[in-house]
Amino acid sequence: MLLLVIAAFALFTALNPAVFLSPINLQNIALASPEVGVLALAMMLAMLTGGIDLSLVSIASLTAITMSTLHTAIAASDPARADQLFPVITVVGLLVGVVGGFLNGVLVAWIGITPILATLGTMQIYNGIAVAWTGGKTLYGAPAGLTALGQSTVGGVPTLFVVFVVVALAIGLLVNRTPLGLKVTLQGANPTAARFSGINSSRVLMSTYLTTGLLGGVAGVLFLARNPTASADYGASYVLLVVVIAVLAGTNPNGGFATVLGVVLATFTLQIVQSGFTAVRLSAFEYAMAQGLILVAVMVLDQVKWRRRRRPAPPVGAAGATTTA
Repeated sequence: MLLLVIAAFALFTALNPAVFLSPINLQNIALASPEVGVLALAMMLAMLTGGIDLSLVSIASLTAITMSTLHTAIAASDPARADQLFPVITVVGLLVGVVGGFLNGVLVAWIGITPILATLGTMQIYNGIAVAWTGGKTLYGAPAGLTALGQSTVGGVPTLFVVFVVVALAIGLLVNRTPLGLKVTLQGANPTAARFSGINSSRVLMSTYLTTGLLGGVAGVLFLARNPTASADYGASYVLLVVVIAVLAGTNPNGGFATVLGVVLATFTLQIVQSGFTAVRLSAFEYAMAQGLILVAVMVLDQVKWRRRRRPAPPVGAAGATTTA
């Protein structure tokens, strides 16, 4: 993945260095990566259990809409108080994400609905709520503290990017250094063996979808910090994008294996490709086709590798017996 990042960066630098290497373009890559990267980390967790969460972008959208609505309502009577309540508004937004994840967990972990169908249904529910809430219009307004956070930097690096790194480190510790992370991995690798090993599958799946919902809420907060608007169609193309990132990062769609570092590098790769397409004046539709091609290519390569590993080795002494005959 690191080589792929370097190759993509070198390719678009060679094609249009004036635009691609401009400070504004590089800053845009750093600002756009956090929300997409957090959503990809959430998708990775869901896929690590052998499932998927198609509702993540809708949860992020609903989080941003909730926060913008609360801020606007409070600011209408007392603007100063609205800015002071910025932490409370943020917590409420994150709770929206947790509630969305809880509903997914109920459907998948307790009722036993296939994750792709359960989260497809909740995605439509959350989208419907967002459209009914906003009337299909874009909401404007966000706490001043959140907007300031989105515009600030740490040593020249956008603060939102630093938040993304912190979230990635936290998820890395969760997956690799906690009992829950081990249980999630075992659940995805072999659900039957995990059950007979004493792992409570329902509890593990519920914890996973609560976490993915929380990460969806974090992505909504990051989006509102970067762009103080909220709408029902936020991130319409992100669902495919985060799936591509997770698979490109080496996450096994059947569960049992994923790497946080791979997701971070894959996020950079796709953002570099998107920025490069813009730099060489290719359309968003062509970028969407490129995402699909990348997804299909990675899946084909994974299948080829899997079949080679499963190919039985020739019996010992078979060649010698044939020669003797």
